[in-house]
Amino acid sequence: MLNDRLLSTSLEVLDLLGTFVFALSGAAAAVRKRLDLFGVLVLAFAAANSGGIARDVLIGAVPPAALSDARYVAVSLLAGLLTFYGFPATTRLRGAVLVSDAAGLALFAVAGTQKALAFHLGLVSAALLGMLTGIGGGAVRDVLLSDVPAVLRREIYAVAALAGAAVVVAGALLRWPPALSALAGALLCFGLRMASIRRGWQLPVAGAPDEGAAP
Repeated sequence: MLNDRLLSTSLEVLDLLGTFVFALSGAAAAVRKRLDLFGVLVLAFAAANSGGIARDVLIGAVPPAALSDARYVAVSLLAGLLTFYGFPATTRLRGAVLVSDAAGLALFAVAGTQKALAFHLGLVSAALLGMLTGIGGGAVRDVLLSDVPAVLRREIYAVAALAGAAVVVAGALLRWPPALSALAGALLCFGLRMASIRRGWQLPVAGAPDEGAAP
């Protein structure tokens, strides 16, 4: 009973942390696009909660926590307000967007995987659902801002989330403490994402044929 309570508490903490940092990412991106206060708050909530809502619907945890628990709305709005009033110089926001997005990706990938495992999904399904939880908010944020989602570009994004989720699954197989596997998975995901940004790591793309070349 105590272990179940600790696991439930750790999942909530990871979920709320991921919500906050992804809300920062959505709000900072909205400020860079010069949206008004309402638009910034909408982007903060959408970026912070879309992945978690998709996860909860798919595993049958309905209504989703983001819609039934006022803390998720409060955390999203708080992050949006802090960003709107605390970062007026949009030229300084690109780094904040990238770092908070990477942190949100890592936290959500880990929390999504652990919640899927708690609902007794298979190991592969849990890892995939963790990846979906991580990339969902960023994809919705980019679509709302008329940008190509990062997950569809060559950047190491979904792969980083999947790697972090895989570590959590491996930890479950090896019976690691949930906190240890969560920390290891989050650090791997965050490290891969930030390294891909700083070093320009990209996935290969299909080469387009030259115009006029014979098929």
